[in-house]
Amino acid sequence: MASLKLGSKSEVFHLSGHTWLCKTGLKPDVMIQVEDQSFHLHKFPLLSRSGYLETLFSKASETTCVAQLHDIPGGPETFLLVAKFCYGVRIEVTPENVVSLRCAAEYLQMSENYGDANLIYLTECFLTDHVFVNWEDSIKALEKSCEPKVLPLAEELHIVSRCIGSLAMKACAEDNTSFFNWPISLPEGTTTTTTFWNGIKTKATSENWWFNDVSSFLDLPMYKRFIKTVESRGVNAGIIAASVTHYAKRNLPLLGCSRKSGSSSEEGTNYGDDMYYSHEDQRSLLEEIVELLPGKKCVTSTKFLLRLLRTSMVLHASQVTQETLEKRIGVQLDEAALEDLLIPNMKYSGETLYDIDSVQRILDHFMLTFDSSIVEEKQMMGDSHPLKSITKVASLIDGYLAEVASDENLKLSKFQALGALIPEDVRPMDDGIYRAIDIFIKAHPWLTESEREQLCLLMNCQKLSLEACTHAAQNERLPLRVIVQVLFFEQMRLRTSIAGWLFGSDDNNDTSGALEGHKNTNANMVMHGMRDRVYELEKECMSMKQDLDKLVKTKEGRNFFSKIFGSRSKTKTSPCGKGGEDALMIPETKI
Repeated sequence: MASLKLGSKSEVFHLSGHTWLCKTGLKPDVMIQVEDQSFHLHKFPLLSRSGYLETLFSKASETTCVAQLHDIPGGPETFLLVAKFCYGVRIEVTPENVVSLRCAAEYLQMSENYGDANLIYLTECFLTDHVFVNWEDSIKALEKSCEPKVLPLAEELHIVSRCIGSLAMKACAEDNTSFFNWPISLPEGTTTTTTFWNGIKTKATSENWWFNDVSSFLDLPMYKRFIKTVESRGVNAGIIAASVTHYAKRNLPLLGCSRKSGSSSEEGTNYGDDMYYSHEDQRSLLEEIVELLPGKKCVTSTKFLLRLLRTSMVLHASQVTQETLEKRIGVQLDEAALEDLLIPNMKYSGETLYDIDSVQRILDHFMLTFDSSIVEEKQMMGDSHPLKSITKVASLIDGYLAEVASDENLKLSKFQALGALIPEDVRPMDDGIYRAIDIFIKAHPWLTESEREQLCLLMNCQKLSLEACTHAAQNERLPLRVIVQVLFFEQMRLRTSIAGWLFGSDDNNDTSGALEGHKNTNANMVMHGMRDRVYELEKECMSMKQDLDKLVKTKEGRNFFSKIFGSRSKTKTSPCGKGGEDALMIPETKI
């Protein structure tokens, strides 16, 4: 740490209670009051250095002049250093006291008109030559500039702006020092790597070495000015986002900040050592952080944005803040993880365990950014990235629906509305939505047959895997119409496969004997396995038909099932979920 030693005389000041006395052998003729401390001094040393005191005491007629300097920057501690400087007593100027000394010197008009090498000149040189070229000293100087009695004059003298500019230049040093050897002093422990550019040896630093310092020492107003200055210098938006994220985690208790743990209450969070964060303070901090985050897509992690959204709901942040977060999450929803999407419902009138409405709004924002025409164009060009994005979101929402489906308070309309936002054709398989539907029906046993059929409109039975089909065929919770559809489509799938093998074997009759025998053997094995599976499905269908005939006693019921299972009726199919009375018919199978 840099320092400047001034003066050569030994200490002549001593404190008696709240009074500072100067032992020079002469009777004091000046008494200056600064807050709760008084200074008994002499006119000549003070007036020879300060224009303000010269003007003040020149009008005094009393033998002992009395003055009150309660508003001097830095208070009694800084005025004591100024008095020692006027007397020529040894003092040390450091980054911690140079700002208050510079402001006090300006306040007292200690310019070169009142002696060479006066305090304004000396402190200004120290700031320029030593403080502003060193990262740690600039941080300390800026921290002291934030003191209430120092800040107004420090702003007027542009000390704050120069400190921020110095820090911003050093934060951007990795890009700048790649080609220039500027006299910039970085903090100890900063990781550097040596590189060569056109044969010139240069050093580059890691991108995030400054995150912890600015998060620990700068309050929010100063940090905002700092990060805006860094951004104006063209620093990558990803670095800006990472710094804001680090600052939020460090200073926002409900976000899980890295400060030591403390106690929380409805009013705020107490971290001890006089560190108390009210919910109002945290809400204001969170809203400011959301404004600082770059708007560019994917530069801020989706996980962090979801944590901010959850915290904003706890703190009851403004509607604008929550909407901004939901939009930013929506445009990059494909990067979200299921556990982060499970946001507890913080509303006073909330019935459900999780905030379904917020997730639905997030999904709405994502779907607005998804243009099917662009997807088709990209697919034609061989780029499947948009399709992968919507497919990942479909899988994510299916998993989310499966997690929230067990909530008994979740209404059917909300479940259907969220599931229907995903287009049917983007799911490669419908096993995920089937699992969610099954869990919902199990958790809501009071659903009518009609409501269950409406719920099953969300899935396509033709896109269920073999395992899912097997489970659905034996699932007593599903509507009978859906079970029949599952069995029918499974039969059709197996028949198509068998027909494909048969046609394939006919086309290969002219091949060599050995190769033909090998293929026919494999084909026969597969065909036998499929034939056995078809027989099993037919047995299940017949058994189900017999059981249903026993259960259905009304004439309408018998007519309905005879219409479905009649062996002489024509087969009619409709897409899964488009259920009507003639949704499908399963003919008898003979192989």
